[in-house]
Amino acid sequence: MNTTYSSFEQIENDLKRLKLERDIAWEELKLVKNEYKEDLKPLNWVSSVIKLTSKYGLVVLLKKMFTKSK
Repeated sequence: MNTTYSSFEQIENDLKRLKLERDIAWEELKLVKNEYKEDLKPLNWVSSVIKLTSKYGLVVLLKKMFTKSK
């Protein structure tokens, strides 16, 4: 980023913008960290396993129903 500035006001505005971008990126990083921590909680693992098991069980049940009817 090779910008040529013609006044200190331009420099200050650019610095403010860059600081805001950095602050936004930092807040997004903290949000991702909290979401990641939430995903690793045991209760979330249990609910994921239950959902996966119910989907698999439904597929097996439908498969058995269709194979028996033939």
